[in-house]
Amino acid sequence: MVRVTTGTRETVHDITAECERFAAATGGDGLLHVFVPHATAGVAIIELGAGSDDDLLAALADLLPADDRWRHAHGSRGHGRSHVMPAFVAPFATVPVLDGRLALGTWQSVALVDLNLDNPDRQVRLSLLKG
Repeated sequence: MVRVTTGTRETVHDITAECERFAAATGGDGLLHVFVPHATAGVAIIELGAGSDDDLLAALADLLPADDRWRHAHGSRGHGRSHVMPAFVAPFATVPVLDGRLALGTWQSVALVDLNLDNPDRQVRLSLLKG
């Protein structure tokens, strides 16, 4: 299990290195399953560091504004949108592993996506189905 502290801002947090270490430790070929057991977080396979992470947060802000429209209304303003976000950014991803290495494309990374300002402590569960 990987623990991530996301802080007090919406974030796209790179967890590629943790996934790579896990895949290397298990060795061989298979499918890495990445899962966040939270109702308000997701996992994305996305290019990071070239603005795409900020673009994703901007797109989610346009799609899911942090305002008072949400029926799920406890917590910080707009908290209900955090509960809707996993329908758009799923709480899981599967990555092929070949010879103990992630078979990601050149610019792909694995990222935790978190809009929830009320819970900065996150867990990411990793498992490998060997094949």
